[in-house]
Amino acid sequence: MSYSTSAALDPGAKAGGDASVMDATYRKIAWRLIPFLVFLFVLAWIDRVNVGFAKLQMLQDLQFSEAIYGLGAGIFFIGYFLFEVPSNLLLEKIGARKTLARITILWGLASMAMAYVTTPTSFYILRFLLGIFEAGFFPGVVLYLTYWFPAQRRARVNGLFMTSFAIAGAVGGPIAGLIMSSMEGVGHLANWQWLFILEGIPSLLAGFAVLAWLPEKPANAKWLSEAEQSAVTQALAAENSAPGKHFSFKDACANYRVWICAAVYFCVVSGNATIAFWAPSIIKEIGIKGNLQIGLISAIPFIAGTLAMIWNGIHSDKTGERRMHSAVATLIACIGLIATGLTLGNATVALISLTVAAIGILAAFPVFWSIPAAFLAGTAAAGGIALINSIGNLAGFVAPYMIGALKTSTGSLSSGLYFVAALEFLASFLVVVFVKKQ
Repeated sequence: MSYSTSAALDPGAKAGGDASVMDATYRKIAWRLIPFLVFLFVLAWIDRVNVGFAKLQMLQDLQFSEAIYGLGAGIFFIGYFLFEVPSNLLLEKIGARKTLARITILWGLASMAMAYVTTPTSFYILRFLLGIFEAGFFPGVVLYLTYWFPAQRRARVNGLFMTSFAIAGAVGGPIAGLIMSSMEGVGHLANWQWLFILEGIPSLLAGFAVLAWLPEKPANAKWLSEAEQSAVTQALAAENSAPGKHFSFKDACANYRVWICAAVYFCVVSGNATIAFWAPSIIKEIGIKGNLQIGLISAIPFIAGTLAMIWNGIHSDKTGERRMHSAVATLIACIGLIATGLTLGNATVALISLTVAAIGILAAFPVFWSIPAAFLAGTAAAGGIALINSIGNLAGFVAPYMIGALKTSTGSLSSGLYFVAALEFLASFLVVVFVKKQ
């Protein structure tokens, strides 16, 4: 499999005739779009994974087992899987603004409703609905960015957008810890109930902000000059008409490279889901006490992961190399997870190991997503990116469930961490074997 995403000159530079002018144009676009998209994903990620913090008190209050929690945390991704491709294909037809607004409003409502869970069944249903409502957001944004940035710039741009993973972890933990430590018993609600309510409200409001802030495509951006609109549009049109691009969803499904990418992404996401859903429990298990302290310390791996994600995306764009930037990152994640499992009895070493795992996991994301965008365009990009993401995100079901089940049966988190580490190693293997050097 060979992907050449930066061997040629930036098509934007060709269309504009002046590379520095095009650089300035793309910077303007990035500053307008990326911070808002990051903000939206931070809200989505917090609402998706705050159950990991609610778990610290919720399981005791509702008498749920670790296995029930693992199934509920993971069942989100079943709904996500079933509705992601239809959502992205719909985005291609009706536009990004309406699609992203609908997604954001509905997941905010579902997150708030989690405060009223009383039984395992209601827990499962609301987590499933949250997955349905959020389905399409991440691949929708990845697709949306292909409407604005050429392939040569996407690893860096994807990396900037995907810092939302790490930012959400860095700010979500302390915020969740603060809410749970300060809202216990207020208004006759438990602290975990307030967590769902207070973190769902911003998403509800942000959904309406999407309609006012996001233009559909460069031609609709009033903050770009006509010359800038034309240059960006022509550059992307020229790129999408290049030989070797697949344009129909049928073409995407028939392309074996899509399925390889889906398998790799499944392995990568398993590590991300582990960090997101189990970091508070891992930190608690190594001896850290207090919800606020757990929340603050849980930010450390995500801060380190943010820096690694940005650096890996920039370096990959600069060198034009995707293969080893992906494979090395997932290998680092494998080593970090194994080391975490081996050192749970030593708080300092275990936290360092967990941070190493987060660095590898998060660094893999921006480079990975520049790979499928190199051979997909049009409806194939809409459906293919969603297909890869939906299959990959099934790991978000498998990993939390397996960790919960293994902890219930063995009494330790270590076996679950080793299971996920094996998947990260498999990701490295698949990239090295099936993604050829450029």
